[in-house]
Amino acid sequence: MSIDKFTALKSLIANTEADAVKFYEKGNKAAGTRVRKAMQDIKALAQEIRLNVQESKNSDDAAE
Repeated sequence: MSIDKFTALKSLIANTEADAVKFYEKGNKAAGTRVRKAMQDIKALAQEIRLNVQESKNSDDAAE
C-alpha cells in the first residue's frame, strides 16, 4: 500500500465537511444521512489502512 489510501481518507473527510455543516448548523436531515454514510465509508477505509499497517509492520518484524 502506498500513501494513496491515506490521501483518499483525508479527501473523504474533507468532502464530508460541507454536509456536516448543513446538518449541524442548518438542521438539514438529508445532509445528516449523507454524513452517516460517509462516516461508514471512512470507518471502512480507516480499518483497511489499519490492517495494512499492522500487516506491513508484522512482515517487517518477521524479516528481522
